[in-house]
Amino acid sequence: MGQTALDRARAGDERAFRDLTEPYRDELRLHCYRILGSLTDAEDMVQETLIAAWRGLERFEGRASLRSWLYRIATNRCLNALRAAGRRRPPEPVPPFTPPEPTRRGEPTWLQPYPDTLLERVADGAPGPEARYSLRESVELAFVTGLQLMPPRQAATLVLRDVLGYPAAEVAVMLGTTETAIKGTLQRARVALERRRSGVDRERIPPPGSAPERELTRRFAEAFIAGDVDGVVSLLTDDAWLAMPPAPHEYHGPAAIAEFLRASFGWSGRGAARLLPTRANTQPAFACYLGEPTTPAGLLVLTLGRDRINAITRFLDSDLARHLPAAAERR
Repeated sequence: MGQTALDRARAGDERAFRDLTEPYRDELRLHCYRILGSLTDAEDMVQETLIAAWRGLERFEGRASLRSWLYRIATNRCLNALRAAGRRRPPEPVPPFTPPEPTRRGEPTWLQPYPDTLLERVADGAPGPEARYSLRESVELAFVTGLQLMPPRQAATLVLRDVLGYPAAEVAVMLGTTETAIKGTLQRARVALERRRSGVDRERIPPPGSAPERELTRRFAEAFIAGDVDGVVSLLTDDAWLAMPPAPHEYHGPAAIAEFLRASFGWSGRGAARLLPTRANTQPAFACYLGEPTTPAGLLVLTLGRDRINAITRFLDSDLARHLPAAAERR
């Protein structure tokens, strides 16, 4: 960061400010997404962060890097948003058919996917020396969902320390607390996250774009488009589950998933279905379209095991399509 550019920005030069902050926009959006679980909210928080930084630039003393200062603002804006009573929640959708009784209710209903086309725009900077998770691992749905189930300050602490690798002393300054408090909060967050992610053998997950991944996703797409319930179920692990944010319903186990799919396929069978391959949260995904002319019908994200599907997450937000065409066309 050139001192001349900073001086110009402090003097009111908006172009100089954009030159200083634009390189961090994409990674700030990803940071806010991890804490909030919502791409829509993350985009809003980045805007709020940059406005706050512009207005408070005179108070930036340069003791930390500009990047760290922006992360401090973004993190606290996210925490304020989570505390706000009026934080936006999407309404629970009403299905056009009668679904079977879910196995359980309770996943965070505001969870949204993060298209890989946006991940590709994040600078490939090395995380701090204390980071524990890779970029891919820290964007997977199980990881982001685990963050949403923690108290917000725990989630923010874990992201700053174990994903971004900031030292405990610097995180304490960002969050306005003590280094001792950060260490205790981080330990509780690690335990909660590992409990959520227990049983995941990352070494057995097919690498992105590998032949096993392509074969498994191809077979799933063919069965799904054909309305072949038995074909889909044959690809599932014994403990597989299906969720449909923003609906809070979950179906656990092949039998429960099969019952739901029969109801769903029975309704959607009235119109042609299309699945366009894409990627979200570093996982294989499909943009869904129904009817003629085709209407966006959300996004399917698959969580894979070694040779079976561990989870199907169907995001019902049709607005997701605006992020997906470029990804689908590249495949």
